Amino acid sequence: METKGLITDLVVIGGSAGSLQVILTMVKNLNGDLNFPIVLILHRKAQAESILPRLLQQFSLIDVLEIEDKTEIKNNKIYIVPSDYHLLFEDKNTVSLDGSEKMNYSRPSIDVTFRSAAEIFGQSVVGVLLSGANSDGVEGLKYIKKNHGKVWIQDPETADVDYMPRQAVQNVEYDLIVKPDDLAKRINQLK
Repeated sequence: METKGLITDLVVIGGSAGSLQVILTMVKNLNGDLNFPIVLILHRKAQAESILPRLLQQFSLIDVLEIEDKTEIKNNKIYIVPSDYHLLFEDKNTVSLDGSEKMNYSRPSIDVTFRSAAEIFGQSVVGVLLSGANSDGVEGLKYIKKNHGKVWIQDPETADVDYMPRQAVQNVEYDLIVKPDDLAKRINQLK
């Protein structure tokens, strides 16, 4: 599928076990002038201070920030959902953090954020699901598709842990199967 020319207001990327290397490859190759924000929902252990934003920032032309409650989302930035919180979109500019129960054994839940993004952004959201060991994100991708957004899934053959992308490929109508080395290029083509 050709990605050039799609109107995009948000890219949401979910991943779990095995997704960090894909994210690192992506941030190294992103343009420094994206017309939309990228939000990363990654399963990770709860800890007092996250080193992930600093790690990714070393390789990124774009600012990498960990989201706080009521953060205003801006174009050309990468936002990371903090561990132990779900992320919800209040509108196209503001997010809130939620400490309610885990979904799919996870907080943050990819499903929760994908569903919220689909409700707010509709057809202007691109949802990307990467490597992982559970099915979190599959229902969220279905909801993005139902709301006419775009669904991209990491090629399960390239995933360190293929359960999550394989479940998505088998159960979700998708627009693109993407290899890790092509993810940044595809995102850079979005308008």
